[in-house]
Amino acid sequence: MNSPKTTLTTDLPDQLSRIGLHVTASGLDDFIARAAKHRWSPRVLLEEIVRSESQDRARRSLERRLRNARLGRFKPIADFDWNWPKKIDRQLIERALSLDFINEGRNFILLGANGLGKTMITKNIAHQAVLAGHSVVFRTASDLLGDLASDYPHLRRRKLNYYGRPALLCIDEVGYLSYDSSAADLLYEVVNRRYERASLLITTNRAFRDWDSVFPNAACIATLLDRLTHHADISIIDGQSYRVRESEEEAARRRSKT
Repeated sequence: MNSPKTTLTTDLPDQLSRIGLHVTASGLDDFIARAAKHRWSPRVLLEEIVRSESQDRARRSLERRLRNARLGRFKPIADFDWNWPKKIDRQLIERALSLDFINEGRNFILLGANGLGKTMITKNIAHQAVLAGHSVVFRTASDLLGDLASDYPHLRRRKLNYYGRPALLCIDEVGYLSYDSSAADLLYEVVNRRYERASLLITTNRAFRDWDSVFPNAACIATLLDRLTHHADISIIDGQSYRVRESEEEAARRRSKT
């Protein structure tokens, strides 16, 4: 039978992992060698453990937040052509990129025609929020409403709680499809749960006066919009689609090669 001292030494990496010191456990031999080589004092040794474990936990936390956000691929805001839209409030958008609206518990709404970069801006804001340590969820309106459309009340409540929790909830493409009144009720529940508590970032291609056509016969639209816009910054983008311009440029390049 092994002595207690031998057992402790043999099982030390496992025991360190069990108490959450995963980096120290995985590199224990190297860690001990460095401590001996540099003749670390007990305090320095503990400080090095705290430093390496804190860095690893911050890395894993960032990876988890990025995974949960589900942002997918997107172009950096540095690639955004501010001169293309006929109308855009660059100052307001750059203030949103600084995340002030999240710290203030306000909403941010991007309103404009298709292809003007609303999703690109939204994903950049969401990414900045994740890097700043905020919990973020990004979904299209169709994905979110489809996720909430459960016939089982307990599952629907669980999903509503999920969408109520993050510091920033991004709902992209509201208005691209039409929904029934039950979908409007679900969206209202999401907005209501977050009202004056946590921030929403909404993109839409429809003016608010046209939301009745997005959710026909929905009785809650006026109340939904009232709560959505009560504490909100609204940025209107006007102009022609970037995608149309890119298609025209690609066609011109192909013609020049023939």
